[in-house]
Amino acid sequence: MSKRVLVISSSPRIGGNSDKLADAFAKGALEVGNDVEKINLAGKRIEFCKGCFACQTSQRCVIRDDADLIEQKMSDADVLVFATPIYYFEMSGQLKTMLDRGNPLYTKNYKFREIYFLSTAAEDDESVPKRAENGVQGWIECFPNAHFAGSVFAGGVVNKGDIIGHIALTKAFELGKSVI
Repeated sequence: MSKRVLVISSSPRIGGNSDKLADAFAKGALEVGNDVEKINLAGKRIEFCKGCFACQTSQRCVIRDDADLIEQKMSDADVLVFATPIYYFEMSGQLKTMLDRGNPLYTKNYKFREIYFLSTAAEDDESVPKRAENGVQGWIECFPNAHFAGSVFAGGVVNKGDIIGHIALTKAFELGKSVI
């Protein structure tokens, strides 16, 4: 039985390195028969969470923007995949803002169980994505039915297209194929 996979790419550069990593994962997940949708946060209108907590009773954010629609798709997905460039050893602000806006999920009967993390950075040390991974894992801890299922990091990529030929693309593709 196929799974509904939602890939959220938070790169401000469509076709950038982390976006290409997201594409590789999506291609792998599609190859094994999953229903895959990819959303680029670039160009979306996503406001900051107001901290009003109205969503905890209504199960929907009071802000009607693109994040409201994306959160609803997150709720219906079996698998979530977050792709981000690493800035100052953390996830992009775009991804953090989207995770904050996922607050209505807390009281919903969300479907996602597996969550994957894909990241890229100019620095190539394997420790580079750890803080960002910890941030995503902290978010996941708020959802007891979900778990961190895996990650791929591509270091040493700066300019758009630097990831072409990087082993991380193969790793992301294979990780996507493991979603069954």
